[in-house]
Amino acid sequence: MRRIAIVTPMLPVPHDRARGRYIHETARALATMADVRVFLLQLRYPRLPGLGPRSFLAGEVGADFRLDGVDVEPFTYPAVPGLSRALNGIVASRVLERRLRRFDPDLVLAYWVYPDGDAARRAARRLGRPCVIGALGSDIHVRAGLTALMTRHTIRHVDALLTVSRTMRRAAIARFGAEPAKVHTIVNGFDAAVFRPRPQRLLRTQLGIAADARLIIYVGRLVEAKGMRELLAAFRRLATDDPCMQLALVGDGVMHEELARMVRADGLESRVLIPGGLEPAQVADWIGAADLLTLPSWSEGYPNVVVEALACGRPVVATDVGGTHEIIHADSGILVPPRDAGALHEALQRALARSWDHAAIAASMQRTWIDVARDTLAVCEQVLSEVSGEPAAIRAE
Repeated sequence: MRRIAIVTPMLPVPHDRARGRYIHETARALATMADVRVFLLQLRYPRLPGLGPRSFLAGEVGADFRLDGVDVEPFTYPAVPGLSRALNGIVASRVLERRLRRFDPDLVLAYWVYPDGDAARRAARRLGRPCVIGALGSDIHVRAGLTALMTRHTIRHVDALLTVSRTMRRAAIARFGAEPAKVHTIVNGFDAAVFRPRPQRLLRTQLGIAADARLIIYVGRLVEAKGMRELLAAFRRLATDDPCMQLALVGDGVMHEELARMVRADGLESRVLIPGGLEPAQVADWIGAADLLTLPSWSEGYPNVVVEALACGRPVVATDVGGTHEIIHADSGILVPPRDAGALHEALQRALARSWDHAAIAASMQRTWIDVARDTLAVCEQVLSEVSGEPAAIRAE
């Protein structure tokens, strides 16, 4: 059985349960086919005012951290926001290397290009192991300055690059010089046992949502780049015209308190629900109770929450960014330009007024995490074969 080390900064953790859920699902499925250990890289910032991260919730998990179906080894490495950016890959690789050496993997698979993918690549090289990097979205689409240069260097020196959409594949090749033959698109899947059509009225009763409510749901991080300001502006107009209109913001993030203040300032406390970060089964309940899901992000890779909403039979209104247009079609949702609250308002209004074929929407989603794991393992085997110059033998258990 192959030994695969997965290196990533993103997994569902107690202080941010929605973060990296797709990586957890991929790792859990891959662990049924290979001997997998996940190495969770965590930045350790100086405990000084103003030096915390601005795009994700800060926090660390210790050696006792456990995650369902996955062997996880968390660790930290020192960094200073902004100032250590050019060195983060090098520093992290030194801390990672001794842990990889103990595990002795056949191959290193990293998710997030820089600095984590760069750290994995450097450590793998020193161990004489190949490295595959999976790009997830912003690590390709939102790169500038020094980070863009480091991303280009990492991509051009990796054995293979995985992208979650065809749009990302084209960007990796055109902007960062990736070799086309080394770039493989593996789109995300979903858990069919959790995300599936269920009676909306029953779910609303369980969640305390009125039967006649017109419920819009957002699922994800509560950060500016997810279009939170545009969504509240659009909902404010919808709520003015319709007393049955409600919005649920499922997730957590650095804007949580600010959004709560904005909702109070607009007098919409009874209309905007913020249940916080939830487990997948609870997320599925909220999606099933809603009339539609919206994702007004400024940037995306292949947003898994869109897949999950469609699997539940719910239409989606989302911004046309990244690979979102590869998921949503005319019979399952509406695409709008990013950062345009007016266009979002109009699309939400149209989607709520339309009669959707919920069964057909759900039937359009078939890809599971096992499919994702099989495709991922196939690329890993291909890389191992190319490195060895012959078909790679399967390591005995």
